[in-house]
Amino acid sequence: MFDQIKEKARFFREKLFQLRDFFNLTEKSVRMEELQELMNAPDFWNNQESANKILLELKYLKSVVEPFEALLQKVDDFDELADICQEDTGSLEEVYRDLCALEPELIDLETRSFLGGKFDKNNVILSINAGAGGTESCDWASMLLRMYTRFADLKGFKVRMVDMLHGEEAGIKNATLNIEGEMAYGLLKSEKGVHRLVRISPFDANKRRHTSFASIDVIPEVDDEIEIEINPDELRIDIFRSSGPGGQSVNTTDSAVRITHLPTGIVVQCQNERSQLQNRTMAMKILKARLYEKKRQEQEEAMAKEYGQKQKIEWGSQIRSYVMHPYSMVKDHRTDVETGNVQKVMDGDITMFIEAFLRWKPE
Repeated sequence: MFDQIKEKARFFREKLFQLRDFFNLTEKSVRMEELQELMNAPDFWNNQESANKILLELKYLKSVVEPFEALLQKVDDFDELADICQEDTGSLEEVYRDLCALEPELIDLETRSFLGGKFDKNNVILSINAGAGGTESCDWASMLLRMYTRFADLKGFKVRMVDMLHGEEAGIKNATLNIEGEMAYGLLKSEKGVHRLVRISPFDANKRRHTSFASIDVIPEVDDEIEIEINPDELRIDIFRSSGPGGQSVNTTDSAVRITHLPTGIVVQCQNERSQLQNRTMAMKILKARLYEKKRQEQEEAMAKEYGQKQKIEWGSQIRSYVMHPYSMVKDHRTDVETGNVQKVMDGDITMFIEAFLRWKPE
């Protein structure tokens, strides 16, 4: 058992040192010290915007460096503990079990190694659109809305509803979410595409099986450092009254904002903030992100594989299928990862699909 512990500890160290080099953790540690020195300056909070950017960068660096250092320390501790109690078989068995229990932390760090894209650490704008299938698809879109909201809750992300259009009978026709959290875009970029549902319809009196579709669009929220010129003369801004179930100050004032970028035809709208000014600010943020995405797609052919071609929201174009009848299964058609626990997935546990996608390399 002693030799097994030593071999396992060696395996952990080799993996961790590979990750250290991949993440450039030495450079990141130096940068952390520089930022902490800046925070100690007496005038640090004089510029709120600059201070917030430094805090966000420091938070990101800590999220990469500290888990690595903590895991390496645990491995060293168990290795030393094995030396101390190498004559005690019972203790060695316990040390080995505890050492093996660290593997999920190593897997989590390895997953992060696939999140090195320019925008992977950014917040994300996620849009859900019901496709072919009428009321069925509207209901399916609302189920996906719940799934991604639950996923965000499990990750500790902040979710803000930007815009939502309810279906005529049930569900939603479309919804746009702003999800804020560590590596939000890097994790959720795997969800872009068409999602297909097969089930016995709750809206069919004859209890027949129906197939529904909804598409997910995922773009990174871009920060102020990204230069996107938006000419105010090229915008048409419409103010209207919010739709859907009301609340305080909802459906009572003309506060919803729709912005049309005339040269590209891109339309964004926001109606869920408390004031017209807040709705306009959020709509402009989304417009900037969509314009930047369009610019990237046009200028960088390499990005085409990540974003893929626009597909119709119908049969044959899905990236993932959710089957509730005649059997239970969720299968990702890109990675072939599947599970029979549909309810767990619908409750927001989509990590297996995300991790598989990050390791998957499209041809």
